[in-house]
Amino acid sequence: MKRKKSLSDTNLLLLITIVVFFVMYISAILFLKQGFLKPQGFFNILNENAYLIILSCGMSLVMITGGIDISVGTLTALICMSSAVLLDMKGGNVVEAILLSLAIGLAFGIVQGFLIAYLEIQPFIVTLAGLFFAKGMTTIVNATQFNVENEEFKALKATRIIIPGMGVVNRKGIYVPAYVEIGVIVALVVVAILFVILKWTKLGRNFYAIGGNAQSASMLGINVKKTKFIAYLMCSVLASIGGFVFFMHAGSGSPSHASGAEMNAIASSIIGGTMLTGGVGNIIGTFFGVISLSTIKNIVTSLGLDEAWWTNITVALMICIFLLIQSLVLKRKAAQKK
Repeated sequence: MKRKKSLSDTNLLLLITIVVFFVMYISAILFLKQGFLKPQGFFNILNENAYLIILSCGMSLVMITGGIDISVGTLTALICMSSAVLLDMKGGNVVEAILLSLAIGLAFGIVQGFLIAYLEIQPFIVTLAGLFFAKGMTTIVNATQFNVENEEFKALKATRIIIPGMGVVNRKGIYVPAYVEIGVIVALVVVAILFVILKWTKLGRNFYAIGGNAQSASMLGINVKKTKFIAYLMCSVLASIGGFVFFMHAGSGSPSHASGAEMNAIASSIIGGTMLTGGVGNIIGTFFGVISLSTIKNIVTSLGLDEAWWTNITVALMICIFLLIQSLVLKRKAAQKK
């Protein structure tokens, strides 16, 4: 009689994340109803957090390798401000703004990836420097907030993808269709691509291997430095994509844009089942981590607890619970090895 194969750590944490999300959201529908009952309420979570999904996916990549990147939030602000200035003050177009965003992300990824992977400087220190550099550069580009008036960009920002059969009839008897913004489609494509990379490619397996044990991975012939470099490069490029998605949603440039996004990205990755110790994580889990984080914030607000500290306390408790779950999973893993 064959022994049943137990769930892997990655799949176990993914399952827990998905169950927690559905329990939270169904409870919100049953007991709160306001905003949760209508399909557009869920789509609005995606619209508001499309950029964070992309940022969190990049964060998960470096966390799977055992690293961290705390520069993604200020990089997002730099992308927004640079794109806004190009479009409104330099006469640029949307394609040029997208290329500029990717170029900035690529430059950050190359520099930070090289310092971390090849010079072996601590990721926290390197990306902390990147955080301050991006914050300073954002202010140098432009120090004040302003809305973008470029007509081509405004048309792109206003584009909506209608979801058939998910709309509602309002009190006036008018059918209001459900929709998502372009950024949501971009985020879902990113999730799908990274899921394939991590699940079925050699690069993805290498990410997990060096996160589990870099020395063992090196002995197996994996180029640890190159793999780490690629992880940080991908993280910064994804941050540039997420930054432009945020820009399309906000429609403005501001030095304060995406403030704290790096912490939300780390929190979403942890909730999604990515371990801080590396070697364990799942992009689908990260996706559910982002929408779970947003859902719990919406629930707290719906309960009338509008003060910022209630949201922060709730998120902190949620992270602690998932860290505890991860600790139990690690103990389970250690017990299985004995």
